[in-house]
Amino acid sequence: MRRDRRAFLWDVRDAARNIEDFIAGLTYETFAADPLVRSAVERQFEIIGEALNQLSKIAPELANEIPDLPRIVAFRNI
Repeated sequence: MRRDRRAFLWDVRDAARNIEDFIAGLTYETFAADPLVRSAVERQFEIIGEALNQLSKIAPELANEIPDLPRIVAFRNI
């Protein structure tokens, strides 16, 4: 069963909000020194990339409206 394309957009929004929550109030130095926070943020970027990758497969017309989508998807592999 295919997921509704809105679910992928929801995943992107949720992951972006998680990133904001995880880094709220942190300096770069604090972020860089905390492997747990870095790992959590990296995982959210992976979720964003994968959700947009799947969205581009099931709803390319919608995915084309997202600026730099290929770069965002590729970022999850860095």
